[in-house]
Amino acid sequence: MTERAILHVDMDAFFVSVELRDRPDLVGKPVIVGHPPGRSVVLSASYDCRARGIHSAMPMSQAIPLMPEATVIEPSHHKYSEASAQIMAYFHTLTPLVEQVSVDEAFLDVTGSMRMLGGPVQIAQKIREYIRAEMGLTASVGIARNKFVAKLASTYAKPDGLAVIAPERTEEFLHELPVSKMWGVGKRTADQLHALGIETVGQLATEPEARLISRLGEHGRALRLLSRGIDNRPVEVSRDEKSISSEHTFAVDITEPQVLEGELLRLSHKVGQRLRQHGKSANGVGIKIKFKDFSGITRSKALAAATDSSTKISESALALLRKLTPLAQPVRLIGVRAERLQDYELGLQFSLDPREEKAREAERIADQIGQKFPQSIVTPARFLRPKE
Repeated sequence: MTERAILHVDMDAFFVSVELRDRPDLVGKPVIVGHPPGRSVVLSASYDCRARGIHSAMPMSQAIPLMPEATVIEPSHHKYSEASAQIMAYFHTLTPLVEQVSVDEAFLDVTGSMRMLGGPVQIAQKIREYIRAEMGLTASVGIARNKFVAKLASTYAKPDGLAVIAPERTEEFLHELPVSKMWGVGKRTADQLHALGIETVGQLATEPEARLISRLGEHGRALRLLSRGIDNRPVEVSRDEKSISSEHTFAVDITEPQVLEGELLRLSHKVGQRLRQHGKSANGVGIKIKFKDFSGITRSKALAAATDSSTKISESALALLRKLTPLAQPVRLIGVRAERLQDYELGLQFSLDPREEKAREAERIADQIGQKFPQSIVTPARFLRPKE
């Protein structure tokens, strides 16, 4: 029986790399992709910035002092989406078993492709050559017999590298790693493992299963299997989104209901646009609010019929917000979420109200204009807001 060959391909500093194709003058210089300082966060950073401690999701207000000489580039999401689509399309020419994890990474099961394309190392080299020659970007690739080890291997290979973990070397590779590097081990789980005296993956592998289960439940059993290199999960070709959301962090805490409602309208428009882009409709809508003290609440409601209409989503989101007002504290973040998604074709209910159909048609026309002219901004006037 042929041993499984799994590749994990992870683009290197993806957003930064895409931007540098248009800004060759910045190659070799520190670059951060994100909105200007305030309450925005780092979306991507060049590796010299990372060496200073800057990382994704770090507040820009903390990142800039660490590397004040860095050039800040505002994100161009349409460029990242286009590059990602080209990369994923190429992966599908190599194997039908492609699992896109995010905009810049994917798993490929190339077990069935090796007769035509050569061994997994040859396929990985082919991928890296294509991404460099055709797209002017770099990628790191991890090769292993399962997803868990391939993911760790690609991290080990960064940046612009290739790491192969042979099946017989799997446990040797894993056991020297700290448990914090494991998939599924966040800060809380790491603290629980450290409390048991477990610092490395090798120590976790030898820990009695009953002791782990008593402390971590079934998650303890799963982690023990992973620590021994056992991961039988297949590469999942279809990864349907269960929800689509958009949120905004205000530059200053907000108390005015009209400002919150205006932001909900804008976010609902973005969510509706993404639903239509992905051919989905939603059976539920939710909102998220984070207060000044960082506490938060979420509320959601089921819809009478599935919809991809920004107007319908905004009506539901506003209704949820108004049930919560007056709010106890100023608001620092607000978000909208479309839930319980289904394919558009599965019974979208059309309204008998001609105004609703006209609104839906206007939204679709705006979508088409936005696709043809990515730099344009086509949005209902009531969603516009002044820059903060």
